[in-house]
Amino acid sequence: MSNAARPLILASPDATAALARRFGTALRAGDTLLLQGDIGAGKSYFARALIQSLQDIPEDVPSPTFTLVQTYDTRLGELWHADLYRLGDPGEVEELGLTEALTSAICLIEWPDRLGTLTPSAAAVLTFNILEREEHRSITLTGQNCDLMRRLSKAMT
Repeated sequence: MSNAARPLILASPDATAALARRFGTALRAGDTLLLQGDIGAGKSYFARALIQSLQDIPEDVPSPTFTLVQTYDTRLGELWHADLYRLGDPGEVEELGLTEALTSAICLIEWPDRLGTLTPSAAAVLTFNILEREEHRSITLTGQNCDLMRRLSKAMT
């Protein structure tokens, strides 16, 4: 069962960070968020705010563009932040250890189209779009996992 897409308009980076913090309160080990959208749409900014909200002492959260994966210890357990933009083949995902992390850690995955057939069906998809006013973003939440979608939808309100 797929939940209908419902775009949320965020008028500032602060609003994006606030939504990320609310999503952080809804996540559990084994949850996966697939973050898709153009370069500069706010995926890494959102991920950074979410990760920092789950840390006892917020630390620097660099984009994993060049390292591909960064892991963090959080109050909810291990969190993996992956940026798959530079992957050439979905088979490389297994070399990163990401397939195992999908079952036990919270995973935030940018450029999920690079996963190919390894895309987890239980993931929630956040689609980021830049709106006419450059600081405004539209975020649409879709997915198949009823429990995760229910938790995230509640956090959106």
